[in-house]
Parts: sequence; C-alpha cells; structure tokens
Amino acid sequence: MLGVGPLVEGTLIRRYKRFLADVELDRPGPAGEQPGTAVTAHCPNTGPMTGVLHPGGRVRLRHDPSPTRKLAWTWEQAESPGADGEPVWVGVNTALPNRLVRATVEAGLLEPWLGPIGTIKAEVPYGEGRRSRIDLLLTPAPEAADQRPIYVEIKNTTWSDGDLALFPDTVTERGQKHLRELMALLPGARAVLVPCLSRGDVRRFAPGDAADPTYGALFREALAAGVEVLPCRYGFAADSIAWQGLAEVVAHQPGYGP
Repeated sequence: MLGVGPLVEGTLIRRYKRFLADVELDRPGPAGEQPGTAVTAHCPNTGPMTGVLHPGGRVRLRHDPSPTRKLAWTWEQAESPGADGEPVWVGVNTALPNRLVRATVEAGLLEPWLGPIGTIKAEVPYGEGRRSRIDLLLTPAPEAADQRPIYVEIKNTTWSDGDLALFPDTVTERGQKHLRELMALLPGARAVLVPCLSRGDVRRFAPGDAADPTYGALFREALAAGVEVLPCRYGFAADSIAWQGLAEVVAHQPGYGP
C-alpha cells in the first residue's frame, strides 16, 4: 500500500537521549560504509518504546541525507517477538501513522465504516480555543448518508500483549486531552479514534490501563459517548507497508479496568 524502502538492516547498539540510536550495519551502506560500521540514526519516537526496544536486536534504517538534517539515517523499524513466537517487524517512526491512515482513507479501504469521503484536510485547529490540531478532518462526499464532518485522531501503537495491541505505554496527558476533545465534538460531528497498529501480529486493541488508568477510563467514557474507534492493522516489510484490516476493540486491558 505504501512504499518505504529500500531500508538498510543492522543491529541496535543503544538508544539514548530519546532521539538518538547507534546501529551496526549488516552490509555495505549507501555511502560506502562497510559491514560492521556503527552509524548514529535519528530515533523518531520519544516514548519508552515498550516491548520493541531491544539492544542487540534487528532494526531497519532509512538513509536520507539532506543539508537540512543533522543525521542522514532514520530508525524506521524494529524486530520484536511476535504473538505467535515468530519475529515481527514493528514500525517505530511516529511520523508515519498519519501518512498511513490518510493513504488508507484515500484508497477507500475505510469506506465501509466512514462512508464515502469527499475531501481530506490535515492538522486543522479545533478544540477549546482552537489550540489543538486534529490529525485529519474528513468531509463526506455528497452521496454520504451522514453529512457531519469526521474528526480523526491517530495514535501510533506498538506495545502489545500477545495478539492484543495496547495504547498508551506510558502516562499521556496529551492523549487524555484528545479523548476529551473528541467527546466534545459530539453530536455535531463524528469523532473517530484510529489506533495505528504498527505491527502485523495483533488482532485486538485495548487501552493500556496498566500504563495510564486515567486514559483507560476516558477511553471507555468516549466509547459510551459515541466516539468511534477504528484500530487499523498494518504489516511492515523492508520495502513496503500493507493495510491488514481492522482489529477488534476491547474495552479494557485484561486484569485492569472494570
């Protein structure tokens, strides 16, 4: 569905200062690096990366040198134990989910749930004092049965327990705020939360009650209020990312919540 490669594979040495990762390359790099060369890559994920941060594990990098960038390398994927015991590649770049979900909408893959879409706008101000920005604002096509605007909030999701994807993996006041703002949009608009499940081994989605009980409680409140939750599953390869359908929504993380 979306081309991302070619990516260069290596072994993660360490991640540090949140934004940096040292990686040992497996094979010659595009700038003449020899196998075994250690490069420093930008880590586009400031969270704890629970369950996907494995020093000594396999990773994939994108080489994209530019005069406007300090680092030529970006960490894109990490290999992690999968739900079936086999390794699975996980997307760690938090800048990617908005592109993925937009491409999914544009391809018509979410039409059974969203209806036909006329226009898509990104980063539109909304909320109290219009101080927040919604990831995607969708305008229904003229033939759509429901003509309310559709506000879509996207959350990159990499933490899992077996085949259950979980978000968040740490306390997120920003995420709590987004749930409250989505509820405030109802009923004059449709409010849609899209957890972007950036690993192909998960089949269900739940709030990460263990990491952020407040978010979990707000998630259940939002469901009851009418916020729609569409967890989009994606499989990651070295040169492409493919949509794999929707995951089942579970109201709470097993062992937590009501």
